[in-house]
Amino acid sequence: MTIASILGQFDLCADNAEFPDLDNGYDYPVDARIHLFGDNTRWAMVAELLGYSPRAGNLSDVVYCFGNCLTRGEPGLSSFLDRVDNMEEIQLDGAEVYAGGVPVVVRGTALTVDADAGTPLQDVFRLLVPAHKGLLLADETELRAGITADLPELLRLDEWNQPEDLGDIVPSGHETFQMIADVLDSSAPTRYRPTLPANTHWSHWPDAGTL
Repeated sequence: MTIASILGQFDLCADNAEFPDLDNGYDYPVDARIHLFGDNTRWAMVAELLGYSPRAGNLSDVVYCFGNCLTRGEPGLSSFLDRVDNMEEIQLDGAEVYAGGVPVVVRGTALTVDADAGTPLQDVFRLLVPAHKGLLLADETELRAGITADLPELLRLDEWNQPEDLGDIVPSGHETFQMIADVLDSSAPTRYRPTLPANTHWSHWPDAGTL
């Protein structure tokens, strides 16, 4: 386990389009989170991109797993966790807008949303954050589904600076993931000392989801 090997895995996954990308044309971003796990010999990073995909027809938490102790699959895209149970009820005639007056049922819990009929669904889902972040993002079972169960969590990031174009800036060339690799290599959360402003809020990615 070295910083170079961690960054090498990130770069390889990015080259294969298997790295978190907030500028995805197919998903409207809603929220995001990164979890770092590690000890003296093992490391893992689990990234979550919560977004609304009109093509998939749901609000999904897209989970990416990286590390040297994965329990299933290869590093990169791991799972899609659909969150809304009643898409047919909240969607107005399949028009990708809110029907109005209907709670959004997330994992069995009915959530009241202050939105008018005709509001784009991505805007409705964004209203659920941050009050219901725990329901929308992964729970412990989902989070640890692809990594060694006893691995300690080192750091959780609810915001960070994300490269604007992963085609031009590889993870190894970006401050955020250089620091993440340092944290994972050292098991020292204090190594994460960002100087760049966070840009993971959905408002920074106006073209995402518009294909």
